Amino acid sequence: MSPPLLQLAGLTHRYGARPVVREASFDLHAGGIACLLGPSGCGKTTLLRLIAGFENPEAGSIALEGVVISSRDGVVAPEHRHMGMVFQDFALFPHLDVAANIGFGLAKVARASRVAELLELTGLAGLGQRYPHQLSGGQQQRVALARALAPRPRLVLLDEPFSSLDVDLRERLAGEVRQILLREGTTAILVTHDQHEAFAFADIIGVVHEGRIEQWAAPYDLYHRPATRFVADFIGEGAFVPGRRTHAGIETELGLLTGEVHLPRSAADGQPLDVLLRPDDVVHDDAAPCKAVVMSKAFRGAEILYSLQLASGATVTALVPSHHDHPTGTPIGIRLDTAHVIVFPAEAGNTPRFRT
Repeated sequence: MSPPLLQLAGLTHRYGARPVVREASFDLHAGGIACLLGPSGCGKTTLLRLIAGFENPEAGSIALEGVVISSRDGVVAPEHRHMGMVFQDFALFPHLDVAANIGFGLAKVARASRVAELLELTGLAGLGQRYPHQLSGGQQQRVALARALAPRPRLVLLDEPFSSLDVDLRERLAGEVRQILLREGTTAILVTHDQHEAFAFADIIGVVHEGRIEQWAAPYDLYHRPATRFVADFIGEGAFVPGRRTHAGIETELGLLTGEVHLPRSAADGQPLDVLLRPDDVVHDDAAPCKAVVMSKAFRGAEILYSLQLASGATVTALVPSHHDHPTGTPIGIRLDTAHVIVFPAEAGNTPRFRT
């Protein structure tokens, strides 16, 4: 495999006495489409600003194509990093039309052909003479992306570019922007707090928590093989139920789990565990001996997401075909259907309360 296009090594930064980025490290190869995902205030935007050169790291380094561009010893100015930036508010020039916004800063000799190429690529053909206020939010976002792509940067950085758009539009536009970047062959990093956007956009995602990258992995691995309890809790939906390790598998109130066990740390027989159950792990089955009471439900068209209370008081969620419409307070039969069992050492006081 070729060397990474972008490499962060032990990056650390603070505002005053408050650390905001803690020893962040990851590699991103050319053509990769990545995302920094996390809750508000976790440090993901600061990481993006460090990559762009708007902030200088206190420790660690950033290398682009093998050349160090940020370290304590010195930095390359943002304008010399050959990176494109798409800001949260798009930052379009209101007095310039679409074509002029896209071509701003390009050499005159190549401007017209490159602008025409990008108008076609981003689905804006025929809109070059319009002004930003005459466009929808989604169209403005495409103009901002086209402007970032215009000088053929080595890396495009996107700082929550969909946050001002309607919720229903965000995931679709994230997928469309991804396709544009793939067709252009451009490496990119998106910052977002919305995991649906992240899944629609990125091949690889870094989950950020309190300034640390908890896991840098493909969406499938974040969901099915979370490296930390925070990632397990933050990604997707699910609930933790008490369990216990035995020689036969993982014992829970819902039965014995014998699938492939994903345990970040070793656990001895008998050790109390917290077992993560996703909604797709819990199957509605009227014939099952285990019963749970419907506490609440959310209709999702083809499916209903049920919140179910077990006999012990623990709560799980289940995705059930919507023709199984049960009122709240009703007991229903459930069973587990999981090939991958995700468990963590039990938190203090969370010992199994079920009989074996």
